[in-house]
Amino acid sequence: MKDVKVLCTICCRSGSVGVKDKNIREVNGLPLMAYTIRSAKEWGGYTDFIISTDSQKYCDVAKEYGCESYFLRPAVLADSKSGKVAVIRHALCEMEKIKGYEYDYVVDLDVTSPLRTAQDIRLAFEQCVEKDLDIVYSVCEARKNPYFNMVELDENGYPHLCKKLSGDVLSRQAAPKVYELNASIYVYKREFLLEANTVFSDKAGIHVMEADSIDIDSEEDLAYMSYVLSKR
Repeated sequence: MKDVKVLCTICCRSGSVGVKDKNIREVNGLPLMAYTIRSAKEWGGYTDFIISTDSQKYCDVAKEYGCESYFLRPAVLADSKSGKVAVIRHALCEMEKIKGYEYDYVVDLDVTSPLRTAQDIRLAFEQCVEKDLDIVYSVCEARKNPYFNMVELDENGYPHLCKKLSGDVLSRQAAPKVYELNASIYVYKREFLLEANTVFSDKAGIHVMEADSIDIDSEEDLAYMSYVLSKR
């Protein structure tokens, strides 16, 4: 894969409602973003590695740990309603203008879901390239299963299983395996990213991570993440 050009992005805005400045909050002696930067650098399979943010302070922290900044994200892409795909696409277009060449793939790593390893990144990326997929995203096995213990209400307000098989599923272990997106790793083929508004595609793949899905949206989540990282 020597001739493949890869942009690795960390997209983190400064505004956060649940946890103020969560992306740079100290967790076990390091700012939270440092864990994502560290796993990306351990992987090392990128051509360029950047942060996309609206904050110069965030740029400075990222640079201290080895991730470069080339631009500040516009305000229209830095509020709570901004879609992540649009943010990554903006970073791709900006970097192609700055560098003067096109990338083949974009690998995006989320700061608030840092329980990944360099091997997780490598395996997700290799799957996308080797199978010529539009996108590969990381998942973990879901704790709840729609074939067994997840219900939705019908038009009369009565609960029913979300998904029904021809026979009854009497245990979670007997139910078809399902996964939840853990918002940690996304590998995009350039052409798909330029056109997409979603991560879903008929040519998508998943990389199953062993780590639990923990996304930091509250002080409690941050405290739990601190505990988990301290045990790794």
